Amino acid sequence: MSRNVDSRVQDHGEQKEEKRRRAPDQRIRRTHARLGSALVSLIQEKSMDDVTVQEVLDRASIGRSTFYLHFRDKDDLLLSQFEQFLEMMSTALSVRKEESHRVVPVAEMFEHIGSQKKFYRMLEDSGRLDDFFELAEGYFARGIERRLKELKRLPKLPQRELTARTFALAGSLLSLLRWWMDRGTKESPATMDEMFHRMVWNGFQ
Repeated sequence: MSRNVDSRVQDHGEQKEEKRRRAPDQRIRRTHARLGSALVSLIQEKSMDDVTVQEVLDRASIGRSTFYLHFRDKDDLLLSQFEQFLEMMSTALSVRKEESHRVVPVAEMFEHIGSQKKFYRMLEDSGRLDDFFELAEGYFARGIERRLKELKRLPKLPQRELTARTFALAGSLLSLLRWWMDRGTKESPATMDEMFHRMVWNGFQ
């Protein structure tokens, strides 16, 4: 199976857009949650490549026809889990209207990912970690841009330059995350939060 993330993300996006026409109810959300939890737990037990759809179904106690109503395959399910996490993290400060200078909840995100080291390493070993980072850049760039506009602390910038800067900041955030994980999470999540936001605001001076 080709693991070209662009192709999978495009296919996933088309399927997702089709599903948006039907407002998800509680039953659908519960089904997605059960399938996602099952996949995450299995990935921590064995390589993603060795996990089968049937094992996910058995772990989640969900039928095959129900699975394929929502997802194309196990990689599509994994992408949906990435997207759910990234949407939550990239918009959290705006959603809760936090009164601070932060543009990303770095401490919270690093604490969560740092507590899932085994899952992170399994994704890395299977090559799926790159899929996560490719998706994450776009989500965080959009979230940072939204947050910067809400804070109204920016000098007046052309839209194109603002977008370029937010993508650069998203890339820096993800590079910091890789660096932090590769070093064994020696620094506290709060320290990483402070470090990232110094980079953000020093860059706009």
